[in-house]
Amino acid sequence: MNSTQTNYSTDKLQYLTKWRYASSLISIVLMLLSLTVIGVKGFNWGLDFTGGVVTEIQVDHRITASEIQPLMTAAYKQDVSVISASEPGRWVLRYANIPDENQRPELAEVLAPLNTDINVLNSSIVGPQVGQELVEQGGLALLVAMLCIMGYLSFRFEWRLASGALFALVHDVVFVLAFFALSQMEFNLTVLAAIMAILGYSLNDSIIIADRIREQLVAKPQWNITDINNLAIKSTFSRTMVTSGTTLITVVALWILGGAPLEGFSIAMFIGILTGTWSSVSIGATLPEFLGLKAEHYQVIPIPDYP
Repeated sequence: MNSTQTNYSTDKLQYLTKWRYASSLISIVLMLLSLTVIGVKGFNWGLDFTGGVVTEIQVDHRITASEIQPLMTAAYKQDVSVISASEPGRWVLRYANIPDENQRPELAEVLAPLNTDINVLNSSIVGPQVGQELVEQGGLALLVAMLCIMGYLSFRFEWRLASGALFALVHDVVFVLAFFALSQMEFNLTVLAAIMAILGYSLNDSIIIADRIREQLVAKPQWNITDINNLAIKSTFSRTMVTSGTTLITVVALWILGGAPLEGFSIAMFIGILTGTWSSVSIGATLPEFLGLKAEHYQVIPIPDYP
């Protein structure tokens, strides 16, 4: 080990090794627990996937969602989503279908305590067949996205670095899915959109660290891979924290101000950003190390002049 490497192999870098190993072990244990939770509890599928009734109404512009929702929930004996439409006084009501017309309250009677004119603009029923198609298409979209990411990473990096980034992506998605399974919050299309966004966000962090590892392997082939990983994480840590911090601020603002319609999306993004930062720093760098990543894998092999 030369003097340059010795300077970098100080306690400031060495503590990162223990931290990476410990965090990777914790992530694996939590990931196994998350898969167990998903398998045991399942998801509370929203109306986007199970089917239901979507009704758009027009009422006085002074009426708020907090006045409409309790009346609807009490009459229909289920959670009713009340979403603001394009203009004041216009609301979209979403709830599970009640096939028996005798047990289905009339909307005008339910909202009569509001003392305002109720104008039903349109009403449609989404059948369970459509919901099943959305589940299949959503799963297919995730699968295609993961395959495309796998192909890109394999082309961009050596397979050991690519596997670390890919496992970090799976880790982040599983954590978000486990939260929704454990909390039984409604899993709808906005949550699915958040998961797709998390894939891109986590991939960005993983690629930056993997690219720095590759640069250091080429520039310092005599270094130990553990020290290379520590140096790569140290050199990108401030950038990762600034990016994650500013994104979290935006997501928290969306969470607080977006209301119930964006609550699932905001929570999924919040968890995904935290786990994405964690996994990129720990798993994304540690797994290639255990798979035997070496500087030789990125050394340019000279082509002889003779055939």
